[in-house]
Amino acid sequence: MTSPLIARVVDTPLSVTEHEDAVADKAAGAVVSFAGVVRDHDGGRSVTELEYVGHPTAQDVLVELAREFAARPEVHAVAVSHRVGMLGLGDVALACAVSSSHRGQAFAACAELVDEVKKRLPIWKRQVFTDGAEEWVACP
Repeated sequence: MTSPLIARVVDTPLSVTEHEDAVADKAAGAVVSFAGVVRDHDGGRSVTELEYVGHPTAQDVLVELAREFAARPEVHAVAVSHRVGMLGLGDVALACAVSSSHRGQAFAACAELVDEVKKRLPIWKRQVFTDGAEEWVACP
């Protein structure tokens, strides 16, 4: 595969199922997906909400990342999205899915894709804590 089926930065809710469906392939023996979900704590502090802010190049960076992974010979298809804007507890901030002929390859590619998104995608996160304090978490 030479291009990803989904690679986008959006301000609307994400569906992991949509990403899984997008990478379905008759040759694939495995589809592995990941949902990065807003949790209610960080570093021992209670979190109420998160805000993600993306650099104008974030979409291009995500497309390039998806293309890199989709070009791997063991990968059949890739779908990856990151959400920006205000998110509440339980909302999906990062959704991705990878299909491959074998489960080990799919698990490895999906895990590495998540790590690379977190490492390279120019998106900042603002955490809001229950005590009213805020914290910005730097992006790459």
